[in-house]
Amino acid sequence: MEIRTPRLRLRHARPDDLAAIHAVLSDPRATEWWSTPPHGLLDETQAWLGGMLAGNAEGSDDFVIERDGRVIGKAGFYRLPDIGYILHPDHWGQGLASEAVGAAIAHVFATREVNELTADVDPANQASIRLLEKLGFTRTGFAERTWNVGGEWKDSLYYGLTRRAWTARVEGSSARP
Repeated sequence: MEIRTPRLRLRHARPDDLAAIHAVLSDPRATEWWSTPPHGLLDETQAWLGGMLAGNAEGSDDFVIERDGRVIGKAGFYRLPDIGYILHPDHWGQGLASEAVGAAIAHVFATREVNELTADVDPANQASIRLLEKLGFTRTGFAERTWNVGGEWKDSLYYGLTRRAWTARVEGSSARP
């Protein structure tokens, strides 16, 4: 499975993605709001990648993000309907996360019988909140102490995106001159 955007290729993970994925998941900047602390050992990333490979073998909609032939992150759905994404900091601020996440959303709404997608984001992660809202997600809730990451409790903002809202957003953007 592969999705192409103007600058990116989203594809299912492969075992040889280990070093590139480890570069992302071991970076403390990239994992500041991730569900685990930075990976210190390659074995941690190997186990994580193993889960992604197993999901891909079962037809999941979770993808690594390639730019110019190099894996720079992941975007998609480890488990529908919850979207997840992470990008190496060297590629932040260029609209790549929005491009990748938008492509994953479009793919799921085009190929799956799902009417709403969800996201769980740390309230301090303003960049992720902006990305979700740019893609049409709206806030649906809040909960305290939902994730214990490295011994520190994190809160969650919950977001949702309906198929109807996505379709209206896409049709609205294509109708503009």
